[in-house]
Amino acid sequence: MKDATPTALSEGQRRADRGDGTYLNPVFAGDHPDPAILRDGDDYYLTFSSFESSPGLIIWHSRDLLNWQPLGPALKDPLGNVFAVDMCKVDDTYYIYIPVIPTAASPDPAAPPLIYVIHAQSMAGPWSEPVDIGVAGHIDPGHVVGEDGHRYLFLSGVSRVRLSANGLATAGDIEHVYDGWRYPEEWITEAYALEGPKLMQRGGWFYLTTAVGGTSGPPTGHMVTVARSRSVHGPWEEHPRNPLIRTWTEEEPWWSKGHATLFEGPGGQWWSIYHGYENGFVTLGRQILLEPIEWGDDGWPRAVGGDLTEPMPTPIPAGSLQGDQEHGIALSDDFSNVRLGIPWSFHAPAVGEQQRISLDDGLVLQASGTNPSDSPPLTSTAGDRRYEISVSMELFDGAQGGLLLYYSDRLYCGMGHDGAAMTSYRAGRAIPYWREPAPAAQTIHLKIENDNNIVTMHYSTDGVEWTRHGLRFNVAGYNTNTADELLSLRPALFATGSGQVRFRYYTYRSLDKA
Repeated sequence: MKDATPTALSEGQRRADRGDGTYLNPVFAGDHPDPAILRDGDDYYLTFSSFESSPGLIIWHSRDLLNWQPLGPALKDPLGNVFAVDMCKVDDTYYIYIPVIPTAASPDPAAPPLIYVIHAQSMAGPWSEPVDIGVAGHIDPGHVVGEDGHRYLFLSGVSRVRLSANGLATAGDIEHVYDGWRYPEEWITEAYALEGPKLMQRGGWFYLTTAVGGTSGPPTGHMVTVARSRSVHGPWEEHPRNPLIRTWTEEEPWWSKGHATLFEGPGGQWWSIYHGYENGFVTLGRQILLEPIEWGDDGWPRAVGGDLTEPMPTPIPAGSLQGDQEHGIALSDDFSNVRLGIPWSFHAPAVGEQQRISLDDGLVLQASGTNPSDSPPLTSTAGDRRYEISVSMELFDGAQGGLLLYYSDRLYCGMGHDGAAMTSYRAGRAIPYWREPAPAAQTIHLKIENDNNIVTMHYSTDGVEWTRHGLRFNVAGYNTNTADELLSLRPALFATGSGQVRFRYYTYRSLDKA
């Protein structure tokens, strides 16, 4: 890392584009749930639920649907628990409709779920401050302009509300408009949970794509259903071959497939983009999958990607775009600048949490709280099944700093050091019975290897000679079916107690063969 600028490719991160005219899912490895996509001419923009990570709502750009580069976070400050958004362009203005479940960082922590909107003249921003549009108790907005020229938001349930012409407020009452397609009672799902309405037009029809069956739990739960109508006001006709997409057995490589958007891609080919859990790696969260769609003579879509284990033709032939871009970003960081939002974010920060960070020959993080459960850590998403992370840290004035694999404030593992002794963490707490004999040191190097959910840890005083930590962990259970919250297991840095921790030379390296 000190000799060359790392890239996602040099770090060995997973990528979908195989470079030979084919691709293999996932398109976004690692936790990128509830994808929202917007086509604007030859440009495609994508974001996903950021929940309590801040900065949040990272906007990504692509021209070939496989190789994406980040433009930046649309939400720079914490707003609450940010769920599945929708993006649209009306006239020359871009909009993002944002459902938020209030938290302690929200303007009104006691409020019901609310929907905000932000807008900009460019997808790269700057984005406006969030505007509360006056919709309470609903999530999962889906924007559409009806045949009557009015703007509407479809909501979880499925309900609908008309918007003002400028899209910044409601212009009518919320009304229930669609009951959803019902699957057979004997199917194994988490819950019915009609959600994620997305709308598009084709051939004189409005198509309404929804998710039912629950987001996690049984791998056969979440699914994609479709209905259509000649009018945005209905009535809605169910797809005769629903569900469009579903995980049928737990032996499949992708579980809980759902929350899809249908859209037209390059050259008139249609696609579905959605999320799913990787069999055996629920710890990585919901990853983004891209599947081709074909249209029948009856005007109904059909998903034709199969079980997604085989390579498929790329949306654009290899080498046909000028200035082809690589996918993703380097996760390694020399901390020469602050990369908040890309790739680092605080988990569940308070307002003003970013003031804990400064640059001084590395990233200096002001200590807060007493342990990683009450001190918001800096986290970064990982998408590989086997990877290694390491960091050097210097401790000041009684701070404990450390390196974790972090799911939530209730579930994490890793190492911390306060200059005198090491604390070992597992299952979201300090291990009371284990005293790792790490030496006293003001500067210490930490390394964690996650190899197919088996975690091995090392530490060093010089970054050359490493000592293996006496314990290994199996973290396969560090996932949403154990701890809820729909999150993923992420590399994290923390600083607790008093004083500061200076972090240097954070490295990320995939251990999977290319």
